[in-house]
Amino acid sequence: MQRIAIYDMDKTITRRSTGRPLILYALKHHQRWRIILLPLLMIVGVGYALKLLDRKQGKALALRLMFGPHIPEELIPGFVEETLRTNINIAAHAQIARDKAEGYTLVLATASQRIWAQPIADALGFDAVIASENSQRRDGSHAPFLAGENCYGAEKLRRVKVWLAERQIRRDDAYIRFYSDHASDAPCFEFADMAVTVNPHPPLRALAQAKGWPVEAWD
Repeated sequence: MQRIAIYDMDKTITRRSTGRPLILYALKHHQRWRIILLPLLMIVGVGYALKLLDRKQGKALALRLMFGPHIPEELIPGFVEETLRTNINIAAHAQIARDKAEGYTLVLATASQRIWAQPIADALGFDAVIASENSQRRDGSHAPFLAGENCYGAEKLRRVKVWLAERQIRRDDAYIRFYSDHASDAPCFEFADMAVTVNPHPPLRALAQAKGWPVEAWD
């Protein structure tokens, strides 16, 4: 029986999301003049809140406004270092270490883009990353737009199943733990053998109570 521990990233492993801090980091260290575009970023946020934009569209427009035609990859190492220093839950570190010691394969499954999720996962000792993918420009740089669907909700579960199939791991031959803070991950919670809700927002807390899933507070 193969043991697999799948973790969400934003607000599960991290205290806060990673997308907004990346934008703030970029405004500080790259093309500071883009701060004048913040009112447009707020309009994008309103459009998403009013459901005029879906998550994929809102994410792409926000990154395009703040980064330009390509994501400044030279900023990623510094942002990752800052994230590891200031934005990781201590309890997440401890649980990751326990799962690793118990022989679990560690998988990060996140809606965040691989361009910054991968190095964060590597630093934390993960074995694999399932993430949203950025489209590539002809010069090899990453555009702010997604290639394929946002790795969120049912799409995240679909990609987890693809990951298992690519490694020829039958579901009956695996014991899966899944950790997340958000009700959008209900499909993955239902798929797992052990669903652990971490710092859940109110809808997930209610769902966890109804399903009997454990609730953990990660400081």
